[in-house]
Amino acid sequence: MSNPIPEGHEGLIPHLICDPCPEAIEFYKNAFGAEELNRVVQPGTGKIMHAALRIDGRVLFLCDDFPEFCVEGQSNSPKALGGSPVTIHRYVTDCDAALSQAEKAGASVIMPPDDMFWGDRYGVVADPFGHRWSLATHIREVSEEEMGEAMAQMTPAQ
Repeated sequence: MSNPIPEGHEGLIPHLICDPCPEAIEFYKNAFGAEELNRVVQPGTGKIMHAALRIDGRVLFLCDDFPEFCVEGQSNSPKALGGSPVTIHRYVTDCDAALSQAEKAGASVIMPPDDMFWGDRYGVVADPFGHRWSLATHIREVSEEEMGEAMAQMTPAQ
């Protein structure tokens, strides 16, 4: 009997639609040190129907945009939809270096790294395929009281 949850595929697995997916795979290798586990290519088109990468020991699924298989033929890539409300978060040992590596690979810096009130050094990039990635390094512990005070200073009076 096979394992109902394949080893290494426990927990949530983000599944990103990337246009074009082969370029996304190479970007994620260069920007985030991804390891390609597999890819399934649609015969005759070269489009990727399914790919799996590993980043930080966790699996990430990717595929090309296939509007022909979607409701009403609608494209679903962030580029086609004008963006995505989802941000993928990674804790890294050096936030500044990780953002720099992503930028050198072709990401756009949305928010440069900065020390945040919740105790992380934090920044955000957008990859060339429309997905946002937040990168953080935890630099200090912050009490609930400190966090509440910091949020109160940021929140406009009503």
